[in-house]
Amino acid sequence: MRVFIIAGEASGDKLGAALMAGLKGLTDAQFDGVGGPLMQAEGLASRFPMDELSVMGLAEILPKYRALKARVHQMAAAVLDTKPDVLITIDSPDFCLRVAKLVKAQGGIRTVHYVAPTVWAWRPKRAVKMAGHIDQVLALFPFEPPLMQTAGMRCDFVGHPVVTDLIATDKEKEAWAGAYPLVLMLPGSRRGEVNRLMDRFGVAAARIADKHPNARFVIPTTQNVTTLVQDHAAQWSVPVQVLPADSKVEKRGLFAAADVALAASGTVSLELAANDTPMVIAYDMTWLSRFIISRMLLTDTVTLVNLVSETRTIPEFIGKACEPAPIATAVLDVLENPTKQRAAMALTMDRLGRGGEAPGVRAAKAILDGIQSGRSK
Repeated sequence: MRVFIIAGEASGDKLGAALMAGLKGLTDAQFDGVGGPLMQAEGLASRFPMDELSVMGLAEILPKYRALKARVHQMAAAVLDTKPDVLITIDSPDFCLRVAKLVKAQGGIRTVHYVAPTVWAWRPKRAVKMAGHIDQVLALFPFEPPLMQTAGMRCDFVGHPVVTDLIATDKEKEAWAGAYPLVLMLPGSRRGEVNRLMDRFGVAAARIADKHPNARFVIPTTQNVTTLVQDHAAQWSVPVQVLPADSKVEKRGLFAAADVALAASGTVSLELAANDTPMVIAYDMTWLSRFIISRMLLTDTVTLVNLVSETRTIPEFIGKACEPAPIATAVLDVLENPTKQRAAMALTMDRLGRGGEAPGVRAAKAILDGIQSGRSK
C-alpha cells in the first residue's frame, strides 16, 4: 500500500507518526510526503523540511506566500505523479486542503484529512467546501462526525492523542507536593498571547495571594516565549517560579500536582483534564479578532472540556470578560470546590477514548476501511 502523507506542524507530526505506526501494524505500507522528526522515525523520507509549512499569522504568511504556493503545486504534482492509494493530509488546512483540491481536480486518488475543522465553533461552510475534494475526515472529537457527514464526507471519530500522553508517576507528582496551594499558570505559547495575558494573570495571582499568602505560582514555558514570560513575571507583585523550556525539572509532575490551573484557551484544557487538574480558562485577542469572532462564534463556550463533557463546569473568561478580578474569584472558588470539574474531566477523557484502542490504530483502521469501501462501490 502506497501512502502520500503531509503534515505541517509539530502536532500534525505527532498525529502522523502514530497513524504511520498504526498502518504498518496492519498492512505493508510505504510512505512518501512531508513530515517532521517523528514521522521520519517511522520511515518517511520528507521531501523538504516540515518547518517550511509551520507558519502562522498573516504577518508571517505574506512574505512566504509565493514559496508556500509553489510547495502546494509541487506536492500536488508529486501525488499525481506517484499515484498513491491514498493522500492523507494532517491539519494545516491552508496548505493541505489546497494540495488535496488540486489532486482531486486532476485524478481519482482518495483523499483523507486528519483533524476536522472547527465548524462547530465558527465558519460552518468550510465543511461544504471541503466536501468537494476530501473523501474522508478523521475526527478528534465525538461530536464532529455528524457535521462532516451532513456536508457529504465520510467522517470517523478516532479519538484524541491526549489519551495516550504519559501521566506523571507518583514520584514525579510528589516532587511538587507541599502544604500550600500550587497554582499552575499557563499564559500560552505564542508571543501575542503572552503579551496580552501575563499582566492580567499577574494581577489575578496577587488577588489569589491575598486569600492564600503562601500560594505557590509556577509557569512552565515553551522555548519561544521563555524570555518574554520572565520579563513579565519580573513585574508581578507576588513571587512566581518560571520554568524555562530546557529546565530539567519534570513538568509532567507539575501538571498532576497542581491544585488549580489558570490557562489560556486551547488544547491545554485537555492536558489538564488528563491529569485531573481543575482549571479556569482565560483568553483575549486583538480588538479586531475579538470583533470578528464575537459575531461569528456559534457556541457559548470555547473550552474543549465543556464541549466534550456537555457541561459548563469549567469557568472561562474570554475577550472583554478576561479581567483579573473575576478570574481570581473563579480560581479561588475552584480551589474550594473542584468536585464538579473532576467529574466533567473524567467524562471528557472517557469520551475521547481513554482506555480504548490507540487513536493512531483507530485512524489506520478507518483509512483502510475507507479505501476498501471505495473500491467496492
